[in-house]
Amino acid sequence: MRAKSEPAAQPLSSSASGGASSAASLDPIFHLLRVLPFSFLRPPRLRLKLPSLTLPSPNAVFALLLLTYFMVVSGIVYDIIVEPPGIGSTQDPYTGSVRPVVFMSGRVNGQYIIEGLSSGFMFVLGGIGIILLDLALDRNRPKSVKVSYASAGVSSVVLAYVMSMLFIRIKIPAYLR
Repeated sequence: MRAKSEPAAQPLSSSASGGASSAASLDPIFHLLRVLPFSFLRPPRLRLKLPSLTLPSPNAVFALLLLTYFMVVSGIVYDIIVEPPGIGSTQDPYTGSVRPVVFMSGRVNGQYIIEGLSSGFMFVLGGIGIILLDLALDRNRPKSVKVSYASAGVSSVVLAYVMSMLFIRIKIPAYLR
């Protein structure tokens, strides 16, 4: 930092900077193309208004984030890249008839589309249950609303956990036994 008594450094002129776009360029064609058209042409006076962007509402942002979370945990990237079938099928060993299968049993890193969507829905349901439990702790709400939020939140979390464990047991038959 300079002292107050020292003079400020003089800025370099545009010709001393050595840039190719300076007005003191040695190329006469560049000078003709850059300066000559603007000597007799002038840009029009436009009265354009900049568009005003409004912020989305908090509920819209929450819905977008929840939808993004659902798509990510459902395995939409896997579904796009691998293109698995929507639902599988297996042949019944006793009757010989073909029956639908929703879960790709035995393959941890593979899934049918419906399997991913149902698992993703259970994860989102558990997340919404936690949000409802958080809303039940608000002191400004009536007691009946708090009880409703708490019961819906607990039931959502329990349902999501039980169903996710069921899905895992179908997917991996000997898991946690």
